[in-house]
Amino acid sequence: MPTLLSGEEAKGAYDRLAAAKFRLHTCEPSSSFSSAMPEAKQNADTAFIERARALIKRGYKPKVAVELALQETEIEHGSNPKIMEKARADAEDFMQRVRKGLI
Repeated sequence: MPTLLSGEEAKGAYDRLAAAKFRLHTCEPSSSFSSAMPEAKQNADTAFIERARALIKRGYKPKVAVELALQETEIEHGSNPKIMEKARADAEDFMQRVRKGLI
């Protein structure tokens, strides 16, 4: 808050201006993984790998990123054993590529 605002009326006016600007503000599309790549548009073959890569880009270690991606997949598709089996196979393949230095 600027130092010129010392009275209660001035502080109230500043708060009203801030609230008005907040109401008028429109957020740009987020760059988070879930909003950047809706599941309907993801390619089923690369969904797991792209999810893990996005986590790695955010600073997670590959092993942790793979575990998180598996957990996310399980939350979304836990009742579908085919998708879970494919995700586990993709996770193993991804980790083998990381160990070999291909990724």
